[in-house]
Amino acid sequence: MEIAKKAEIIAVGSELLLGQIANTNAQFISKELAEIGVNVFYHTAVGDNPERLKQVIRTAEERSDLIIFSGGLGPTKDDLTKETIANTMGRPLVLNDEAFRSIEEYFAKTKRTMSPNNRKQALVIEGSDVLANHFGMAPGMLAEHGSRLYMLLPGPPSELRPMFENEAKPLLLKKLGSNEKIVSTVLRFFGIGESQLEADLEDIIDAQTNPTIAPLAADGEVTLRLTAKHADEKETERLLKETEASILERVGEFFYGYDDTSLVKELSKACRQNGITISSAESFTGGLFSEWVTDLSGASQLFAGGVVCYSDSVKQHVLGVKAETLADSGAVSKECARELAAGVRKLTGSDIGISFTGVAGPDPQEGHAPGRVFIGISAEGKEEVHEFNFAGSRTGIRKRAAKYGCHLILKMLDQK
Repeated sequence: MEIAKKAEIIAVGSELLLGQIANTNAQFISKELAEIGVNVFYHTAVGDNPERLKQVIRTAEERSDLIIFSGGLGPTKDDLTKETIANTMGRPLVLNDEAFRSIEEYFAKTKRTMSPNNRKQALVIEGSDVLANHFGMAPGMLAEHGSRLYMLLPGPPSELRPMFENEAKPLLLKKLGSNEKIVSTVLRFFGIGESQLEADLEDIIDAQTNPTIAPLAADGEVTLRLTAKHADEKETERLLKETEASILERVGEFFYGYDDTSLVKELSKACRQNGITISSAESFTGGLFSEWVTDLSGASQLFAGGVVCYSDSVKQHVLGVKAETLADSGAVSKECARELAAGVRKLTGSDIGISFTGVAGPDPQEGHAPGRVFIGISAEGKEEVHEFNFAGSRTGIRKRAAKYGCHLILKMLDQK
């Protein structure tokens, strides 16, 4: 079979339509398929109703080569995905002995009694390739019918994701007759918006077919996912490195790391490598920066301590902000941010002190609109204050400030 040109994902479950859960499975599967060169053109959600599911299947068959179903493989009466698909194919469901033994072993291990309807979970469409479920009970399956492929996956993400990665994707590549090596890397950027990044790289993005370049913005950051494919794995790596070099030549000043890293992970790594300790004075961020740093293992090597200084009294009497500073300039000011950073550095004996003061909203404060933020940094022989005007929700403003704090310290360490 040639590589599928059009794929469709059908999520089955009334809970999706009621808004009780988000359809994260479709997002995950789409990303995985993009990596192997399969284009997803449609996402559909349908309730636990066999007639409506049949209608959705008929529509999908008219427009898609690969149809992937998630959900509806459980033991209850409303789990009707495989029964409905088998019926539309005109094939029976048969018991898969290996899946049934796995279900029996699960109940024996958990010392529970297996209900008769659990046997239903071991039924598969006759002639399909069975996808083992190592994290649950219902197996998945991949069936060919006519010129199309039908893939059935369980609904719980904890079962679907490992099944797709370890069982379904390798089998799908084999079925599609692809011998290409698919390799992806993610470049992470901070301090530049998605629209600006795309504008700076427009000609590179437009010209690329291999590797493909997919921009994505989330939580004030921008990522570029580069995906290359070639029969020779070394050639795949060369294509990625060549494209990456072209991108970083233009926007390298905003690049901070690869794949699943984060600003705080990179900050932690840089501080440990340089033997640097940090401390924080947090007003409107309420300890968010400290929480992120101390969430990582090894935080005791770099984090000296932090003070959540919401009140002016704590700013003054614990961190040494001058009374006249608070009276003349206010808590939300460059002057206060500078003194907070110096104060927490002195209090904890750290190499670098960072402070956060500002207005998270929703109401103005001291004449400043929500989003007005000052971040101070104090180090030996160097003090600086950065002013920002962020937009967004209260939570979003706090997160962006904490991320900028990581970013600013990283920049300072780069200049050492």
